[in-house]
Amino acid sequence: MPSTVRTLKLPSGETVPVLGQGTWKMGEDRRRRADEVAALKLGLDLGITLIDTAEMYAGGGAEEVVAEAIAGRRNETFLVSKVLPSNASRAGVKRACEASLKRLSTDRIDLYLLHWPGSVPLSETVEAFETLKREGKIRHWGVSNFDTDEMEDLVGLPSGGNVQTNQVLYNLSRRGPEFDLAPWCAERGIPLMAYSPVEQGALARNARLEAVAARHDATAAQIALAWVMAQPGVIAIPKAGRQEHVRQNAAALDIKLTPEDFADLDRAFPSPTRKRGLEMI
Repeated sequence: MPSTVRTLKLPSGETVPVLGQGTWKMGEDRRRRADEVAALKLGLDLGITLIDTAEMYAGGGAEEVVAEAIAGRRNETFLVSKVLPSNASRAGVKRACEASLKRLSTDRIDLYLLHWPGSVPLSETVEAFETLKREGKIRHWGVSNFDTDEMEDLVGLPSGGNVQTNQVLYNLSRRGPEFDLAPWCAERGIPLMAYSPVEQGALARNARLEAVAARHDATAAQIALAWVMAQPGVIAIPKAGRQEHVRQNAAALDIKLTPEDFADLDRAFPSPTRKRGLEMI
């Protein structure tokens, strides 16, 4: 078990762990369901109480896996889910949220995100989120896959300043957000939530990361994850479908990267020197 699970504050003042549990690709194969549920339960046992899911994942199947994992433990879980842009109208958000609540077997979602920008006017989606807050169906809302200009548009809307996070693709091999998006969010106290922090496992096989990992008796994946969690104002949400993988992720919380480590990682994975369009997978 990690010695401590570090936290950071959302703009609302609520604290959440810097390490969460992702569920992308869970719920796709019933043969893996028992392992997935067991992994999420172990994560809760280890203090990794933020669980991220979405209506899109396995067509709602991931939300059902989460429901099974948090049964009897809802109050210790900070639950994040996402609405598709195609459902982002006033009526669509309401329907989608209620369907997610049913699949999750809960009466509220702690943080509800717009999965990516779509064709529905953002002002309409924000109004729908604010209505859900008043009704107690969600506690907070945020966005995902929003670039800096889109965040600027968002906070300029009535109630747009209530945004609590922006979930984006961010890891050592995808450092584009550092050029302007991450500083913009940091100035406003809006955390980034980093999905695919190990690049869907690709960084786990990186020789340059393995060289740093050898100094810490760790794996390359743990170093990649520790690096993301060391960035100010960033929450990492790796997916782990097996208990051993959850334990490895939790152990990354205890890795203290040194100045030499950061320098080596910067040489291997340079920070951006110009604006790049926000990447998505």
